[in-house]
Amino acid sequence: MARPASIHPTDGELEILQVLWRAGPCTIGQICKTLRLQRPVATTTVATMLKIMLEKKLVQRKQGKQSYVWSAKTTQKSAASGMVRKLVNAVFDGSAQRLVAHLVESGQLSDEEREAVRRMMTHGKE
Repeated sequence: MARPASIHPTDGELEILQVLWRAGPCTIGQICKTLRLQRPVATTTVATMLKIMLEKKLVQRKQGKQSYVWSAKTTQKSAASGMVRKLVNAVFDGSAQRLVAHLVESGQLSDEEREAVRRMMTHGKE
């Protein structure tokens, strides 16, 4: 039995979303050009990914003068929230506290980041 499709963006979909979040609405050519600054990508692959992302409601498209213009439908904050929630549930048994403890104990936070976490914990905001 096939696993149901995830509503969360894959790594490749996140790359495309990052382009759209930074640059705003783009044609597929503009998306590919930006992605190719990091690594080779085939236009057909990006087109397939955009189609899947459209079905997942991560992006939207409008007809431009010569081709579709793609834009992010989900915000960076919304995508991050969903992915962090999935991580917390899958890896840390639903405990955000365990995630923060892991980040602190693993040394992945700078002194400034640890101080910001401490302030958030004591004041509720940064």
